[in-house]
Amino acid sequence: MNGVMIIAEAGVNHNGSMETARALIDAAHAAGADIIKFQTGLPGNVISKYAPKAEYQIENTGNEDESQLEMAQSFAMEYESFGILKRYAEETGIKFLSTPFDIESADYLHGIGVGLWKIPSGEITNFPYLRHIAHYHQPVIMSTGMCTMQEVREAVRVLQDNGAGKISLLHCTTDYPTDYADVNLKAMLSLREEFGMETGYSDHTLGVEVPIAAVAMGAQIIEKHFTLDRNMPGPDHKASLEPDELKRMIRSIRNIEQALGNGEKKPCSSEIPNIVVARKSIVAKCDIKAGEIFTENNLTTKRPGNGISPMRWESLLGAKAVRDFKEDELIEL
Repeated sequence: MNGVMIIAEAGVNHNGSMETARALIDAAHAAGADIIKFQTGLPGNVISKYAPKAEYQIENTGNEDESQLEMAQSFAMEYESFGILKRYAEETGIKFLSTPFDIESADYLHGIGVGLWKIPSGEITNFPYLRHIAHYHQPVIMSTGMCTMQEVREAVRVLQDNGAGKISLLHCTTDYPTDYADVNLKAMLSLREEFGMETGYSDHTLGVEVPIAAVAMGAQIIEKHFTLDRNMPGPDHKASLEPDELKRMIRSIRNIEQALGNGEKKPCSSEIPNIVVARKSIVAKCDIKAGEIFTENNLTTKRPGNGISPMRWESLLGAKAVRDFKEDELIEL
């Protein structure tokens, strides 16, 4: 894949509806995303009946009475649904990906041919899970929300020791939505320096500025939640982009990719014709007779820039005029 990999994170924003899930695939493809990503997991395998909802989940759903398990069960999809969605995505022309939240779900996804693994921030301290994912010997993208650098080191070690393929790391802040003050985008650079791995950013802010800035800072992967409508019920919709916003973000990222260039400092092809127009040359400040000595008083610099460069100013002082020069005429030697 050339350029920044853009993952459109549908997550559970399908609300359990296959029709909505297909519409999310269509929207991600239309926006220009490289990958559409869902989340796979049997709620009973992932969440205990005693697990409370996060504050953001209570706020975003407006329901403080249900448990986290009950919430997850309300939008869960059967395994077979993801096989159907994978085929639909491939027919649509976008790569399918889904994050497994338990080992059984990972094995299902492996069985339908998912060959790239997205590890969510919440599983980064789950040793049996990490070991199992690594045993597929396939590439892994791991989010690092809520993590210390030491926790990232330990997770990377588990993956490497158990045979994982290429590992990429995403800086992330696990809060929905994330305040700008909590983004700490420079931590992405710290991950790159520490591990020397491909790095990127998984964004939960409300806007598009931060992922665009991340690309300008060298992110090679961007993941961003999106939804068909932020007003839909569910825990993640309010921190997601709508399709037009996703499209605008992707267009901006592609523009920034072009703008970054190759780093070599030299005039680009569009600048070259402007060199003559914008730069200056050494010209006669007044009429100068042949044989007259060039001095600070009879020379100056003016456009155009197709004569002797003003950087040669000192070498001209004291030389004799080879002919008569009229005011403003380009000096020749």
